Order: sequence, then C-alpha cells, then structure tokens
Amino acid sequence: MDNEAISPAILPYLQDLEGAVANLKDTWRPDDPAYIADVYRQTMTSLSYAYFAYFHADAEHPDWAPLWNPVFTLQPNPDDIYVQSPIRGDLTYRVSGNRGTCAILSFTSQKAASGTVDEMPRPNGHNELDTNDLGIPLGEDFEILFSAERPAGHTGHWGRIDPEATYMYLRYRSYDWLNEVDPVLSIECLDPVPPKPRLSPEEILRRIGEMAKFPARKTKTYYAMQNGVKERVGFNVFEPVRYPGALVKQTYWPACFQLDADEALIIATDLPARAPYWNVQLNDPYFNALEYVYRLSSTNGHFAKVSSDGKFRAVIALTDPGVPNWLDPAGYTEGGIYGRWYDCDSEPVPTITRVKLASLRDHLPADTPVVTPEERAEELRLRVRACQRRRRW
Repeated sequence: MDNEAISPAILPYLQDLEGAVANLKDTWRPDDPAYIADVYRQTMTSLSYAYFAYFHADAEHPDWAPLWNPVFTLQPNPDDIYVQSPIRGDLTYRVSGNRGTCAILSFTSQKAASGTVDEMPRPNGHNELDTNDLGIPLGEDFEILFSAERPAGHTGHWGRIDPEATYMYLRYRSYDWLNEVDPVLSIECLDPVPPKPRLSPEEILRRIGEMAKFPARKTKTYYAMQNGVKERVGFNVFEPVRYPGALVKQTYWPACFQLDADEALIIATDLPARAPYWNVQLNDPYFNALEYVYRLSSTNGHFAKVSSDGKFRAVIALTDPGVPNWLDPAGYTEGGIYGRWYDCDSEPVPTITRVKLASLRDHLPADTPVVTPEERAEELRLRVRACQRRRRW
C-alpha cells in the first residue's frame, strides 16, 4: 500500500463503531437518553480494550493483557482479575511464575474470543485448567506447558489447548481482597519464531477495522444473554444456569432486577454446607458490572454477614438501608444480578422479595443488626483500599 492510499482522516476506518450504537434497539429502553449515553460509554470501553486485543501481542509473541475489569467493562466478577493472551493451537507455551494465594487460579483456552468474530464457533474449543486441581500449593513457584498434545517425555504440569485455539485467559479469583496475593506469571512460546515484526500499513488498518467491529460484536452477545433472562422469567426472579466450557464447576444464578426509589429488594438464600466460593453482584441494564470499587455493589462468602437462621440476606436499595449486605445499585432502578455457586455440594435458588423501603425491617429477622453510617463508611474505606491494591489492568 502506498502511503497516499491511506486516508488522512482516521474516522473512516472506525465507521463500524456505529454497529454498537445500532444495538441500542436490543436494550430495554432504546429511546431513553440515559440509555443512549450509557451505550456510548460502553462502546468506548470496548474500543479501549480492543486495542489490547488486536495490537498488544500475537500468538508467536504472547503477553498478558487486561481483559474484563472496572475500566474495560462487560460484566467482570468483582472478585476476579482477568488477563488474556493470543495463542495458537499448533504452538507450545510455558506459563511460569508464582501461584499467589488467591482462592482460584484458572486457565481457559478457546478457538475464538467474544467480540473477535461475527458468529462464535460451536463448539468453541473450551479447555479449562484449575491449578487447585493440579495440587499446586498456594504461594509456590510453578510452570505449566500448554499444547494440543502432551510433549513426548514431559512429566510436569501440562494443559491441553484446542488445535484451533487462538486465545487464552486467566482468572485470579480472590475471596479476601485485602490479604490474598494475586499470581505473578509470564507466558512464553517455546517454538522457534521470528522476531516480533513491525506492522505493515495494511495490517495496521486491518486491525483498526477489527477494533471498530469489536464493540458491536460484544454487545450482540451480552445483550442477548441478559435479555434472555428477562424474557424467560421476567424481573426479580433468578434463573440458575451452567455455561459449557469455562468454570465447569460453577453454577450461575442470574436475574434482572427492578425497583422504585422508595422500595428495596431482599435477596434470600440457604447456603450450601460445602461452599468453597460464592458471590453475588449487580450489573447495569447493558451487562456491565456496576461500579464496585467505590460502591458496595457486590459481596462474597468472605465478606457477607449471615443471618442468625443460617440464611444469607442482601438488600438492594438506592440509599443505605442500614442493614448488613447492602447491594448498592449505583443509581440504577433496573439492571442485572449475577450470583455464583462454585464447587458447592448444593445449589439453592435464591428468592427476591420486593418491599417498601420504609417497612424493610418487617421482612427481615428481628435480630438483624443495625449498620451505622460510621460502620458503613469504614466498610467502604476497606473495600476501596483492598480493590486498589489488586492489579486490575
């Protein structure tokens, strides 16, 4: 390509961003100015992430890049740090470093990452590996080889990747954000490869074009997931589901919530006898996690307070209800809820009860503690401190 053939303006190469705006038709209120502005913001977050997806690394020169997090949204679990790297199924990789002490460190490889293709492959070549299943001790150094077939004579840790794999992501799941230590890891391609090249003009423009398509591809997938829950069970009802591939030990319990400003929603559930991990979080109507550094929009089995009858109860309300386990919807009166049971011995289905905020305590156990404004402020201070000390991007 001659330099003269490149447009002097970059916007023509970004026209496919309008596809994400067109997906407003699939939101709950496509004509609402607040919804439109939120989708514009969501488009920018996805475009920002897409640079890492298309320019940061390649399969021959892998490197970890941020995936879902409070900046690059689309429903990250607040307990998880996610990173990803391009890979290729015909190559061999070594991941090495320190396990850290977080509750879960898992690896998932796929043929295609969401947002990178118009239609996701079925099946998508999911392969998952949990370091807990390998018996790698907390805080220990380790290495794992990843390839389509186990290398001859290799007796160490090994993980299978699909021969058509293009992508691997890691999940560092922390229960106690302040005290658990996240892993420190590298990824290397062990096959002979050429030096990382300077990109040609044609390749740069091709990747920019793929970046522009990325936000629409993402929202097409995630709007459908959230809309499906609303269409099947309506608002304020949980619909448990297992997704094939990633985290096969995990059952999700999604719902779509809705309340008025003078109301509260009470989430109540029994708890499994064996529960290595569980949590619940709030999302906005477009499947983004709500602000979770400076808002109490999630909790998990480490932080949650259990009622005297052994049940977990959380309260969604626009203002602090002065009870344990407040889930702050950050100004939204409707959105999504995602809970998770991970490797539990039972999987109860929680309930949601819609009540007037003024009569909230009439619907809670009589011995439900009062959380004072001072106690709530300290809870939030500790949360901010803990979350900021994790490397989220």
